[in-house]
Amino acid sequence: MEINADQIQANIEKAKKGDQVAFTFLLDFFWNEVYGFMLKRTENEADTEDIVIETFAKAFDKIGTYNPDYAFNTWLIAIAKNVHIDMLRKKKSSLFIEINDVNDQQAYYVADSTPTVEDRLIKEQNLSSLLNCIRQLKPQYQEVIQLRYFQELSYQEIADQLGEPLNNVKIKLLRAKKLLSEIIRKK
Repeated sequence: MEINADQIQANIEKAKKGDQVAFTFLLDFFWNEVYGFMLKRTENEADTEDIVIETFAKAFDKIGTYNPDYAFNTWLIAIAKNVHIDMLRKKKSSLFIEINDVNDQQAYYVADSTPTVEDRLIKEQNLSSLLNCIRQLKPQYQEVIQLRYFQELSYQEIADQLGEPLNNVKIKLLRAKKLLSEIIRKK
């Protein structure tokens, strides 16, 4: 089914009224365009994904300010450019942070693909396939799915734990579910 400008505008208007389905439609429809544009600018998939997530979070937070005289994708790209500039400024300022203890040991999260006892139990219950699909996601998406659906934290609790804005958590979880459904469909 081809999507026309009237459908896009109708979903924008619904999104302005808080319609979550309309938000999802806009996210799905414009994600690849914004992602592709930012990937050309950053040449870094991780940074691009962070920028696009924050872009949609900001866009949905401020969708009431969108002026329909301009194309919605142009508005999203402008937000993405600003998010990118902010990210570059933060990175630049973080280059000047003094490191006092060179011997300070840090633990890094390493995804472990070997099954745990819990994994074997879940496999017996025919749920291991889902866990294998979740493991194919990037760690940031694995984390939000794990916090939301396995630890059953609220969106706000996840935002507090990750130190991220609530809208970013919502967008990240929405994206994680979309990617997970694509992985499941491929199987």
